[in-house]
Amino acid sequence: MKFQRIQDLRTDADMSQKQLSEILHISQRSYSHYETGSRNIPVEMLIRLANYYDISVDYLVGRTDKKEMNK
Repeated sequence: MKFQRIQDLRTDADMSQKQLSEILHISQRSYSHYETGSRNIPVEMLIRLANYYDISVDYLVGRTDKKEMNK
């Protein structure tokens, strides 16, 4: 499953994969695999990404088009 939204969020923030991978404390290669869908994203990493972008995990995985988290 390709996660187009994480790629779109990263490019909208004008960040490289390397920059974001450093923030997430993972290798650029691992992050690249997540964007392309060649590896599943661990739940912990989905949470980190959602927290970083201040959006819902459901938005990241395509379950909703609402970026806002339910609070």
